[in-house]
Amino acid sequence: MQNATLWRALLGVEKTVVEGIDYDEDEQVLVACVRPTRRAASRCGRCQRSSPAYDRGEGRRRWRTLDLGTIEVWLEAEAPRVKCREHGPTVRAVPWARHGAGHTTVFDEQVAWLATQCSKSAVTELMRIAWRTVGAIITRVWADVEALHDRFAGLRRIGIDEISYKRGHKYLTVVVDHETGRLVWAAPGKDRATLAGFFDALGEQRCAQITHVSADGADWIADVVAGRCQNAVRCADPFHVVRWATDALDVVRREAWNNATGRRRTPAQVRRRAGVTGDAAAIKRSRYALWKNPENLNGPQQAKLAWIAKTDPKLYRAYLLKEGLRLVFQLDHDEAPHALEAWIGWARRCRIQAFVELQKRIVKHKASILAAIQHGMSNGRIESVNTKIRLITRVAFGFRSPQALIALAMLNLGGHKPTLPGRA
Repeated sequence: MQNATLWRALLGVEKTVVEGIDYDEDEQVLVACVRPTRRAASRCGRCQRSSPAYDRGEGRRRWRTLDLGTIEVWLEAEAPRVKCREHGPTVRAVPWARHGAGHTTVFDEQVAWLATQCSKSAVTELMRIAWRTVGAIITRVWADVEALHDRFAGLRRIGIDEISYKRGHKYLTVVVDHETGRLVWAAPGKDRATLAGFFDALGEQRCAQITHVSADGADWIADVVAGRCQNAVRCADPFHVVRWATDALDVVRREAWNNATGRRRTPAQVRRRAGVTGDAAAIKRSRYALWKNPENLNGPQQAKLAWIAKTDPKLYRAYLLKEGLRLVFQLDHDEAPHALEAWIGWARRCRIQAFVELQKRIVKHKASILAAIQHGMSNGRIESVNTKIRLITRVAFGFRSPQALIALAMLNLGGHKPTLPGRA
């Protein structure tokens, strides 16, 4: 094997002429002087179109590539500009790196793979780069993946939700494909304009092909879906509906606590200022007994629930209302409408203000709740994706913009994970 061929293989470059190798023993750095082959030269860095030379640019520049053993390696080459018919004067394309990047393509690919597999510290230590550099690399790699794959192909049943990614009410709106469980779209924000951006990217023709949309009861989601996917069946996520009932139950529980203590303070404030005795002591930590499904209660929680049934009928009635709504989602579609109507009548007459308000909300979303039961739709897949995004968010702490976080999430969960250079 000739030396030039061996060096091209070691450096991971193609369509490249290796002109020379310089090793600095003091700095422990290897610099390979390279240039594109004649056929690969004189192309626009943006569109790869063959273009005439314009000027010499800013002279020679370097690109970081994969280490050889423990030695840091750089490629060095001229960076002249060409005059593209579309983009004007532009630095010419090089076969070993993306346009505008300071790292080679194989370096980018390895960093992207490591970012989806390893911790933040492992990536930065192994590759000897800053974490913000990782964010820029991930964004470049995802842009190339997106250009090669149509992530909206075959979308029929989707789930929409929002997730907090940063303190200060910073949210991402995410869309998941129910058929495959893939994350297909994400953007910063949680409002009508943000979600409208997804349907703009999807296009009018593909919007008409959406058959089912699951989401929580947020008006900003329902309004946009109703306007952009008029043929789609809108399904209310059962988990969120039951959580509405759990929140109403918590309101009643706090009222019972305040009545037992005789003070209009939060439980935390009462614990700090005075000892808790009597009924207040019994109600203490009853939240989990009231929240959990009956089949999952342990012995002490069953005893606490039995005590509440005897001593606080209002709180126990609120618990039964919560359980009644949960059981509606376990019925067949033929039985669910009658059961839901009966629950609405019960909640309307219960004289518990939190549940009287809740039944009004249930009536508003009644059609989407019954559609979820009929079609077996929930946001289970999207909640699973959200859990993984939360983990990715902790790993991605320190990225300058949410776009790098979104790119990392798409690489992890979009169905096209990066591979190591030279691997199938």
